[in-house]
Amino acid sequence: MLTVDALREYGADVDTGLARCMNNEAFYLRMVEIVIGDDKLGALKEALDARDFKRGFELAHAMKGACGNLSLTPVFRPVCEISDGLRAEKDMDYTALYDEAVTQFEKLKKLAE
Repeated sequence: MLTVDALREYGADVDTGLARCMNNEAFYLRMVEIVIGDDKLGALKEALDARDFKRGFELAHAMKGACGNLSLTPVFRPVCEISDGLRAEKDMDYTALYDEAVTQFEKLKKLAE
């Protein structure tokens, strides 16, 4: 079950995320569950593999915004780096950052089980 304590232990900055949700814990947790249910990582992988940096940026930027607003720091960090690299049209290997995002996202998903 998803709880603010579990999110804190995961590494999320729950206090900041809650503040953005008017300190409404139920609302905050619903928003986190929406992020968990809207897994854009598969589409991001496809875009990166196809070297479609424009589409990859759109996906990474959307994830960055959602995770950033909810202060889901562990998944926000690698997604932020991917988004920033794609915004600058850096032609680089994003594999390590993508793998870290997947690892952190999977940990987040387990909190909701």
